[in-house]
Amino acid sequence: MFTYDVPPIRVRYADTDQMGYVYYGNYARYYEIGRVEALRSLGFHYKEMEASGVMMPVYENRSRYLRPARYDDLLTIRVSIQEMPGVRIVFHYDIYNQNGEHLNTGETTLVFMMTVTGRLTKSPAELNEKLKPFFETTV
Repeated sequence: MFTYDVPPIRVRYADTDQMGYVYYGNYARYYEIGRVEALRSLGFHYKEMEASGVMMPVYENRSRYLRPARYDDLLTIRVSIQEMPGVRIVFHYDIYNQNGEHLNTGETTLVFMMTVTGRLTKSPAELNEKLKPFFETTV
C-alpha cells in the first residue's frame, strides 16, 4: 500500500461558510491537492501524463464529514492507494487538523482515458513502475 502525507495546508477564509466551517464542496479540492502531490512525491506528474495523451477524469467521489475543519486550521491530507491501478485508480483520503483530530474521510475513483479517443486505457506503465515497490511482498 502506498501512503503519503501532504504537508499541512492552511484553511483560508474563502474556504469557509457562514458558520466558519470549511464548505463541504472544498473537500473535493483538498482531495485533488492530495492525489496530485502524492503522485508528485513518486516522481509522477499529471502534466506529463496528459501531454502523453492520457487523462484521469473523476469517476466517483465520496466524502464523510466527521468533524468540521475551521478557518485557519492546518490540515494534513493523508492519501493512500490500497491496490495497484488497472483502468481505474482509487485514492483514499483522511484529513486531520493540527491537533491530530480526524475530520474527514474520502475516496475518489479516477479512470485512465485516451485524450484523443475518449476510450478507457490501462494505467501508464511509468505509474505502475513507481507504485510497484509498495505492493511487493517480501518473505
